[in-house]
Amino acid sequence: GDRLVLFGKPARRKGAFVFDHPDFELVRDDVEESLHMGRIVPVYPLTENLPQRAMRRILWNALDLVSGRVEDILPAPTRERWGLMGVAEALVQAHFPEHLDRAREARARLVFEEFLCMQLVLVARKLQSERVWVGRSLQAEGTLRRRFLATLPFELTAGQEQALRDIRADMARPRPMHRLLQGDVGSGKTVVAACAMLDAIECGTQAAVMAPTEILAAQHARTLHGYLQPLGLRTALLTSSLAPEEKVAARAAVADGRTHMVIGTHALIQDRVQFKDLGLVVIDEQHKFGVEQRGLLYEKGVHPDVLVMTATPIPRTLAMTLYGDLDVTTIRDLPGGRQEVVTRVIREGQLPQAYGFIRKQVAKGRQAYIVYALVEETDRLDVKAATEMFHRLATEALAGLRLGLVHGQMTAADKDRAMEQFRRGALDVLVATSVIEVGVDVANATVMLVENAERFGLAQLHQLRGRIGRGPHKSFCVLQGQPGTPEAWQRLKVLEETTDGFRIAEEDFRLRGMGNLFGREQSGAPLLRVGDPLRDVTLLEEARQEAFRLLEQDPRLEVPAHA
Repeated sequence: GDRLVLFGKPARRKGAFVFDHPDFELVRDDVEESLHMGRIVPVYPLTENLPQRAMRRILWNALDLVSGRVEDILPAPTRERWGLMGVAEALVQAHFPEHLDRAREARARLVFEEFLCMQLVLVARKLQSERVWVGRSLQAEGTLRRRFLATLPFELTAGQEQALRDIRADMARPRPMHRLLQGDVGSGKTVVAACAMLDAIECGTQAAVMAPTEILAAQHARTLHGYLQPLGLRTALLTSSLAPEEKVAARAAVADGRTHMVIGTHALIQDRVQFKDLGLVVIDEQHKFGVEQRGLLYEKGVHPDVLVMTATPIPRTLAMTLYGDLDVTTIRDLPGGRQEVVTRVIREGQLPQAYGFIRKQVAKGRQAYIVYALVEETDRLDVKAATEMFHRLATEALAGLRLGLVHGQMTAADKDRAMEQFRRGALDVLVATSVIEVGVDVANATVMLVENAERFGLAQLHQLRGRIGRGPHKSFCVLQGQPGTPEAWQRLKVLEETTDGFRIAEEDFRLRGMGNLFGREQSGAPLLRVGDPLRDVTLLEEARQEAFRLLEQDPRLEVPAHA
């Protein structure tokens, strides 16, 4: 005679509805049961020995205890302006809503509050730099820049021209520039940065470029030395792998101003590195540096201009979230002559054909990369590693070809030696880890084979793909994967469908989340518990508008209603 309420997925069998293994509740007429049936019921993530009914009761009691005592940190005018409910009501309606519309309104209130707190920090930092930090105007005539541009075998794209106008306008103002320059792989950010640095040097100051790896720093040093030497300007490379006497000489030339531009890694932020007059700081692949590391380089000058660059395209919403204290310039077009890369996703059994294709490309005089996720094999993961595969390929599938090996555990000298051999064509195939993700530019390389591609992020695979297609020859990216789910397979297929780095980054962000996309070293990344920058873009933009309004009215948030 007991009455039950059944919960489960209904199915039709022999013309009747049935439940397979349903959950059920006894129907009882008391307050306790009103939490679990006859209403919109919250479903919480649980841990062992904590049933759903107990969790609901805990939350119900907690809300009852704090009801009327929760302080609302949003000022009343802010709530009225954006049509937001009070925090006490939002907490109740988020857990035990009267109807689904109220649940959505409650979530919007909590997301707005979370975004606003984050944006207040970012916008305050931005406004402080504009109002308080006194910089200097670096407004050059542009003689060096024009001489440099005249030597290039190409003209700047419209995107590069606009980026340069944004940067020059910032540098001309008597306050420090804080600008993010982002663009897809191959969009020509380095040329734009070189123009900005030439303007800074023409104004009598020095420029510094900090890169996250020695490979990327060395690549920049070669490129920028080639740009500046014909103009009679001196560059220096400063990394931890330099011989002691080379470091001493490089630091001395930077300190007395003989060096106009210094390129380096974390070695630039060491105490012993002093500049005569640092005017412009350029930080490449900046998301690989922590906030403190960027700050240490900034302190080498007196409020120098700062240009941070990334070739990992960032969705607009994520840029507002992570870099709300920066002005953002995006280069969306690519220079003429860049080859579109043909991308294919294959399974393990198709690798022999991929190796055969590499042989055919080498026979035509081309070169190839083969990338692995690990340096050494491990019993814990069924994933191939670069060291073992280098020896296996050299004696089996690619026997007779000239193979080189590069990975992060090698000494800088060994990495540089292998890279230089590949660059000058002494190697046919470079077996590597993701250490070659940025800073490698070999125009003759036409094949990128990534094995166990499911172990990499989409943005990282797009970066690796950007290592090819840099010359006049048709190029091919082959992604071998063994994903365990259809969703994981479809994720790799995104790279077959598009070469738009911004679309790929947005998909990567949607699938992996902000923390996984940028890694733990991004120590300034906000930890959002309720909001989602992609899903809640409208709320994010509204919170940013409100942050500007509050801080312009009350820069230090000293009015009690704003504090």
